[in-house]
Amino acid sequence: MTQHTLHAFTDDALGTDDATALAERLQRGDISTTDATEAAIARLQRVNPTLNGLVLDTYAEARERANNKHFEGFFAGVPSLIKDNIDLRGLPTGHGSAAVGGKPMKKTSVLAKQYLAQGFNLLGKTTLPAFGFTASTEMAHAPATRNPWHLNHSAGGSSGGSAALVAAGAVPIAHGNDGGGSIRIPAAVCGLVGLKSTRGRLVTQEAAKALPVNIISDGVLTRTMRDTANFFAEAEKYYRNSKLPAIGHVTGPSKQRLRIGLMVDSIAGDPTCPQTRAAVEATAKQLSALGHHVDVAHIDLPQRFVDDFLLYWAMLAFFVSKFGRALFPQGFDGQQLDPLSQGLAGYYRQRFLKTPGMLRQLRQSQARYAEVFNQYDVVLTPVLAHTTPELGYLGADVDFDTQLERLLRYTTFTPANNASGSPGLSLPLGQADNGLPIGVQLNGRHGEERTLLELAFELEQVQPFIRLDQR
Repeated sequence: MTQHTLHAFTDDALGTDDATALAERLQRGDISTTDATEAAIARLQRVNPTLNGLVLDTYAEARERANNKHFEGFFAGVPSLIKDNIDLRGLPTGHGSAAVGGKPMKKTSVLAKQYLAQGFNLLGKTTLPAFGFTASTEMAHAPATRNPWHLNHSAGGSSGGSAALVAAGAVPIAHGNDGGGSIRIPAAVCGLVGLKSTRGRLVTQEAAKALPVNIISDGVLTRTMRDTANFFAEAEKYYRNSKLPAIGHVTGPSKQRLRIGLMVDSIAGDPTCPQTRAAVEATAKQLSALGHHVDVAHIDLPQRFVDDFLLYWAMLAFFVSKFGRALFPQGFDGQQLDPLSQGLAGYYRQRFLKTPGMLRQLRQSQARYAEVFNQYDVVLTPVLAHTTPELGYLGADVDFDTQLERLLRYTTFTPANNASGSPGLSLPLGQADNGLPIGVQLNGRHGEERTLLELAFELEQVQPFIRLDQR
């Protein structure tokens, strides 16, 4: 493929606006919802045939809503997309797998209701790898989702379709969820903002309630801090978890200077690649120059945490393979399971006797993770251990042992937040030699997304995030 980059930014109704600016123009009547909808559809039609970020479109329904519906909510009329592991009444939910049938769902999930309550006009559902089990949106049964910054490279996973289309400018904001890094990883490789919120911050998906350890958080992929902050502020108006401190409406930096811990290498001892290390250390220097106190930190999780999280991940794959017909009312054919899901299920079968100890350790990880915040307000880490790989590195045809080794080394930083339930925020603060973004992660105390957002606003002010059309 000779073309390296692809974006949809142009002089139409969307322009280069983020979701907040677009919502303001819609509210003022500068443009109509129909204008915004048609512009987004045209952009999607232009870039999606190459990026492969959509599973299905709802253009006809979106046009009808734009013409006939009065949208309410902060993002009233803003075009958006939702990941294809969230149920919407009348649409199939494929979970990125050929094993899952295509019958339309009978109910809209509670999470989708919270998302759509903000006023978004939904244009379609986005790609993910099978069941979100890997960090690149490469499927065994469909073309890979491509990174718009470099089309031969991964768009991350599992919310890769949403990330690719937001980064390319097709829509300004899209849904994602994160069970091991699946918002933060695609945000990092596509140059976006991605917040994995505290466990329970948004309404809990129906399936997640049944998990012995709920590792899943929902959120958005955006190009600006204010879009992410506004989304969570408005989501809190729909549902407020009384067990967590309120985030509120964050509009900029705090004057408070923070104690920031720096951790560049993972708890597993894997070294971080030089370009990623340089991006994180440059951010640490920037924070120090802004008056924050930065010091080397260590999160006291045992080495076995990696093994425990992997076993839990494999247990989920085993549940899919064993109980798929009960889990997926739209239909399920276990013969169509992809090699990674099959490999993970087999991995669990060989080690299932370790389940009680694994669950005990993961449940204790919240307390262990919290100990570092007796000394620090925020911990600064990479999102990923090395720069974005080319497509095929984590491809569906890579043998299980090789893919597992690569996946564990690549995604070594993100799972701790999922097991502990703590928030993590990916910011586009670095750039590799080949021009691809590098994500830097801010990690916070349980329930303290506000601290992360305020600090991220400060970093955005001194180092504005680069859009793809500005490259």
